[in-house]
Amino acid sequence: MAGPAALSVALEDIPSLDLMTELMRRMKCSTKPDKRLILIGKPLRPPGSGKGTQSPIIKDEYCLCHLATGDMLRAAVAAKTPLGNEGQRGYGQGKFNGELVSDDLVVGIIDEAMKKPSCQKGFILDGFPRTVVQAQKLDEMLEKRGVKVDKVLNFAIDDARRRGLLVTGSTLLVVTAEPLIQRKDDTAVVLKSRLEAFHRQTEPVIVYYTKQSSVAHLHAEKPPQDVTTEVQKVFSS
Repeated sequence: MAGPAALSVALEDIPSLDLMTELMRRMKCSTKPDKRLILIGKPLRPPGSGKGTQSPIIKDEYCLCHLATGDMLRAAVAAKTPLGNEGQRGYGQGKFNGELVSDDLVVGIIDEAMKKPSCQKGFILDGFPRTVVQAQKLDEMLEKRGVKVDKVLNFAIDDARRRGLLVTGSTLLVVTAEPLIQRKDDTAVVLKSRLEAFHRQTEPVIVYYTKQSSVAHLHAEKPPQDVTTEVQKVFSS
C-alpha cells in the first residue's frame, strides 16, 4: 500500500502542465519509426548547418537518444563502471584520448547505452565510427541485437568552404554579416591537420556505408533550415 500512495503523492507534486507535456511526448514517440543514425561531417568552422545544429532537431523530432562517445566514456569512468574502469587507461590528465581506448570498449559503451529507455526508438551516433574497423565492429554488435544502421547522414561540404569560409595565411576568415569570432584552434594549420585525418580515416567509412546503400549526402553549405528540409526528405523517402 505504501508504494502506490507514495507514487500518488509524487505525481501530485508534478505540475499538470509537465504531466500533459510528457504524455503528449510519449504519444508522439509511439508513432515514430525506430532509427539508428550516424552523423558524419568535416571538422570545419564556424558551425551553422552541420551536425551540431541538426542533431538536436533530429533527436527531438524522432525521439532518439544522442550518443556522443567521448562524453559517454568520461561518464563511465566517473561512475567507475566495469567498462569505465577498463577505459581509465585511455585518459590522460583528465582528457579522453580516443587513440588509447580500444574500439571494442567504445562499442561496449554504445551497447550499454542502447539499453536505456531514452534509446528505445533508436539513436544518433556522433563522433563514431571514425574508421572502417570501428564501423565493422559497430555493425557486428548491432547484428547481434537484430538491428542495423538505418542511415548515415554525410554533411558534405568542400574543404575550402563553410558558409563563405576562406582560408588565408594562418587564420580563418568568415565572410558573413555576423561578427568574426575566432577560436584558439581556428587556424589553417590545425584545420589542415584535422581535414587530412578526416580524408584518411573517415572518408572510407562513407564508402563502407555507401556499399550498404545507407548514406544520404546533405548540402551542409546551405542555411540551417534548408539542411533540415533535406534531412526530412531523406527520412520521408
